Amino acid sequence: MVNQQIKIGNTVFFKNLPRIKSFAAICGSKEKEGIIGEYADITLDDDMYGESTFEKAECKMLTNAISLAIEKGGFKEQDIDVMLSGDLLNQIISASFAARDYDFPFLGVYSACSTMSESIMLAAMLVNAGYVKRAVAATGSHFASAERQYRYPLEQGTTRPPQSQWTVTGAGGCTVCEGDEGIKITSATMGRVCDYGVIDVNNMGAAMAPAAADTIMQHFKDTGTQPTDYDLILTGDLGALGSRIVKDLTWEKGYDISSRHVDCGEIIYKVIEDEFQGGSGAGCSAVVLNSYVLSKMRAGLYKRILFAATGALLSTVSSGQGESIPGISHVVELEY
Repeated sequence: MVNQQIKIGNTVFFKNLPRIKSFAAICGSKEKEGIIGEYADITLDDDMYGESTFEKAECKMLTNAISLAIEKGGFKEQDIDVMLSGDLLNQIISASFAARDYDFPFLGVYSACSTMSESIMLAAMLVNAGYVKRAVAATGSHFASAERQYRYPLEQGTTRPPQSQWTVTGAGGCTVCEGDEGIKITSATMGRVCDYGVIDVNNMGAAMAPAAADTIMQHFKDTGTQPTDYDLILTGDLGALGSRIVKDLTWEKGYDISSRHVDCGEIIYKVIEDEFQGGSGAGCSAVVLNSYVLSKMRAGLYKRILFAATGALLSTVSSGQGESIPGISHVVELEY
């Protein structure tokens, strides 16, 4: 039930209950071998997606995920009031270049790998306030473009350490609308930046887990709920190691989320041992949410979930200058 107050602590309550009416996801050749393969709208055999560069392939995935989400909602382009999207590349070029294919306004969002939950949260705020009737929230990533920007050229053949994750090739998007149809967005908790001093650019799970724990616990405090009030507490791309850390951090503060918690990065690949700690990237939570999870929710298997995508706010410049890696996480509460 929606709280009668508009805001408590860092949590905003949506009295008008904006809805996720439609959703779509595209995933790469490696990703389709896992649980999302049968739920994604498009699965790729060629991660180049017929394009000449990885970046163009990433943009094409995002564009098609947006178009599919609009189409599956029974909408036309002129029915959409605004798009909120971002990605991991410099100047969020995948989202910006995708936006030039549409006539509706574009609000660029950067929250690293937590972009999916932030874009849904902001879209819900706009719809709940009555400023727009229909919005699109979307994001995506590509393994090869992320590796080239944040780590090493693929041609170098650098050995991956055991604490690393595999950036997901994929994109996902959804329509957030007024009305009575679809999955309710009942509240959203805005995250704070948390920095525990992690400097290892390969250890994303350890860098992001404190932020996920902080925002999830803030949500419990603001809403007066407990972990058992939810069918699923879904974090973004912490991977196997980060998943263990977030459960430990919340348990230390009196919240045992272990029976409800699932991490997108930990479940996206068929055999996680081949991918070290699992999946990461903005496309990780976007693809899992907008295919597998929302499909299960629509089928009635999940009635109430917390979606907490997670992001590592680093750059090659900050890492090169010896900076630690701040983390961020935003929580969106969904009911069906």
